[in-house]
Amino acid sequence: MDKVTFSVFRGHPDESGSPIGEMKEYTVDLDEGMVVLDVIHRIQAEEAPDLACRWNCKAGKCGSCSAEVNGKPRLMCMTRMDDIKEEMGDYEGPVDIRPMQSFPLVRDLVTDTSWAYEVDRKIKPINGPEDPDWVFNQHEADRIQEFRSCIECMLCVNTCHVMREHQKFDEFAGPRFFVRLASLEMHPLDTENRIPEIKDDFGISYCNITRCCTEVCPAGIQITDNALIPLKERVVTEYFDPLVNPIKAVGNLTSGVLSYFSEEFVQTADPGNNKQATTAQDAERARIEEAKKLESERTERARERFRSD
Repeated sequence: MDKVTFSVFRGHPDESGSPIGEMKEYTVDLDEGMVVLDVIHRIQAEEAPDLACRWNCKAGKCGSCSAEVNGKPRLMCMTRMDDIKEEMGDYEGPVDIRPMQSFPLVRDLVTDTSWAYEVDRKIKPINGPEDPDWVFNQHEADRIQEFRSCIECMLCVNTCHVMREHQKFDEFAGPRFFVRLASLEMHPLDTENRIPEIKDDFGISYCNITRCCTEVCPAGIQITDNALIPLKERVVTEYFDPLVNPIKAVGNLTSGVLSYFSEEFVQTADPGNNKQATTAQDAERARIEEAKKLESERTERARERFRSD
């Protein structure tokens, strides 16, 4: 019988909320057809009964068992060990299992995703006809049906750099909730206008279309193409398109320019801010010079290859 070794994070948050712990290895028997969650359950049954792991349906429908397997956000119940072995190839090290890194740690593999409930309550619900028998075309239903397959596993939020690296949880709704907002905004009978909140309260401008959320979605939702980009287009149309609303577009563009110069004035007036601004400018100049140097070196190497040919 084959055996498998898992390196599992074991730990808890300290007084400041920062995770503390260690990676601990467990070796158990591997049966045919097992998924990662099966192995975690076997570790709990045979070696570590106190290992904390959240799960529910074991069928990829509840989104509870989200974790990072070998550095990639996945559902443990939908990640087959055969696939993991194939990905690892000749590497004989342990399979690395960690909790989602973007969310506060509760214990071991369990994280606190209560933030999601807070954002959910901020979104205006659907506002349609009072008649309960709503009728619309099938192609309109097909457009929003994709969004309803979201299981709220939060893997897209976990991999989003705005959340993971910059912790913009108070300013950015995250890909999961832009999916929900898209399902409401694109509903053919909804009359609520959420574009102002999408722009200002939910911070869609933070997203720069890296598509990492789409890549990890276990439901296969095209988050970037079908939710994020259309919402960005609606914000641009309403606030910055001079053909749709010339007065609002000019006002918004002008306010952006004035805001920039106001910030520059504050930095100049305040010695502390001025010092920070100077440091940032110096760092940017250094970055630009380094980029120019690297580009020059690449160009010269290309010329040398051309001469040798």
